[in-house]
Amino acid sequence: MIDLRTLETFWVVAQTGGFHRAAEKLHTTQPAVSARIAQLELELKVRLFERDKRGSRLTVKGREILKYAERMLALRTEMVLSVAGANALEGTVQLGVSDTIVHTWLPELLKRLNHEYPAITLEINVDGSTGLAAALLENSIDVAFLLGPVISGSVANLPLCEYPLSWVVREEFPLGPEAVTLKELAAFPIITFARQTQPYRELTELFNKAHQQRVRLFANSSLSSIVRMTLDGIGVAAIPVEVVSDHLATGKLRVLTTIDQTMPTMVFTASFIKGPDTHLNGVVAALAQKVAGEYALFSDRPSHQDQTISAD
Repeated sequence: MIDLRTLETFWVVAQTGGFHRAAEKLHTTQPAVSARIAQLELELKVRLFERDKRGSRLTVKGREILKYAERMLALRTEMVLSVAGANALEGTVQLGVSDTIVHTWLPELLKRLNHEYPAITLEINVDGSTGLAAALLENSIDVAFLLGPVISGSVANLPLCEYPLSWVVREEFPLGPEAVTLKELAAFPIITFARQTQPYRELTELFNKAHQQRVRLFANSSLSSIVRMTLDGIGVAAIPVEVVSDHLATGKLRVLTTIDQTMPTMVFTASFIKGPDTHLNGVVAALAQKVAGEYALFSDRPSHQDQTISAD
């Protein structure tokens, strides 16, 4: 008899494209996955996957069976939610998180998840948005909070938050308090996100348009390291004020006002894999959207306009 666990294994192999990846996703062994697929093929009397060095691909019959498997798994989730409610949800979600989110509202999300869905377990991976998007498309993570959206038919995207970059310096830094120009900023190291990120590319373009090609951009993949370098007075940080709100409140850091500059804005999404048995992904993404909205509502960030002064 075909059971739901076997169908779930079949669906995960189809999504991940390999028995080894499916085993990691299901927290089991590759021989166990192979045995379930072999039993399913035996019962259905068809070959479900073509296997080679590049992975496993569905056969024509496999694609046909996949439609039925998705419907049955979706029906199981619908039954559980209808009878037992959301509190019955349990399982593990592989969550990928951008460093910026770690430094803002992620702790509050973890508290809320633990309170509202105590049977959901999170395994968290902190990485840059490029790496998180690749991991999501490879099915090695289920949900990602990243600079999005991720464009794929298998991925859903919920808007999370928008954080404009600001120029942040140590209190004693030799700039300000009057408004500064890009030329004045370019005399100092600019400390910001890693080279392959959207903020780095947009800052490069910003200085190029101002004919400041000799600017020194110190790329850094660690937000904690960026903040530490800024506190040490090494240069001017181009980061969201949300990640250094405590240091701004104590006066260790301050925000520079600028003349006629529109700073890049970091736009984050909760991107997650869609599927018949992936309701947990949507639950985590939806709660993250709610927490991010509440964080923005109660944030005392000065408006972006307050940090820019016109030259007129």
